Amino acid sequence: MITLVIADDHPLFRSALSGALRAEMQEVVIVESHDLDSTLQCLENQTELDLLLLDLNMPGSGELYGLIRIRKDFPDVPVAVISGSEDSVMVAKVIDAGALGFIPKTSEPATYVQAIHAILAGDIWLPEYLKLKVANQPKPDLSMQNRVAELTPQQYKVLCYLHEGLLNKQIAYELSISEATVKAHITAIFRKLEINNRTQAVLVASELKLQMTTINN
Repeated sequence: MITLVIADDHPLFRSALSGALRAEMQEVVIVESHDLDSTLQCLENQTELDLLLLDLNMPGSGELYGLIRIRKDFPDVPVAVISGSEDSVMVAKVIDAGALGFIPKTSEPATYVQAIHAILAGDIWLPEYLKLKVANQPKPDLSMQNRVAELTPQQYKVLCYLHEGLLNKQIAYELSISEATVKAHITAIFRKLEINNRTQAVLVASELKLQMTTINN
């Protein structure tokens, strides 16, 4: 029996992929999640999980943030990224960040099954047409992504609100905390990200495409 989690914010895609995998694989248990928070909760609850199929761009993930956060919090969980983008630069970053495979969303069900079995056998799986392109990419610098992944969930939310231009008192209202606590979080964010001011924090959030988790599925 193979247990999979499909983490994607599009319910029609989740449903279609789940149905296709169940048709192709005789013994499979599939659990679904729709954003980073629900995925982290799902991983917390699943004691025997074989593979996570992770969409890079679902709410809360901010491209690589979700992958790096999951790899830090659940290092024993194998992760394969599924994405509509096949940019070799991003694929190289995904593999360097700890993913064991990259599966284009447009792949046929049989390709998903092939990739899943290869990853479960201990291999890193990529489409043939991407292997050489990815191999030729320079080693990516993921230092800032790793620093962001060290933020607590509350600090991450404060960083996202800074990106949205909220004042300290507005952030305090949104999170139901005091302004003093907001200031403490901002100080911790500056220290962990090795930056000095709000402008730099906004630039980091923009460059990494960080976003707040929104639950709408």
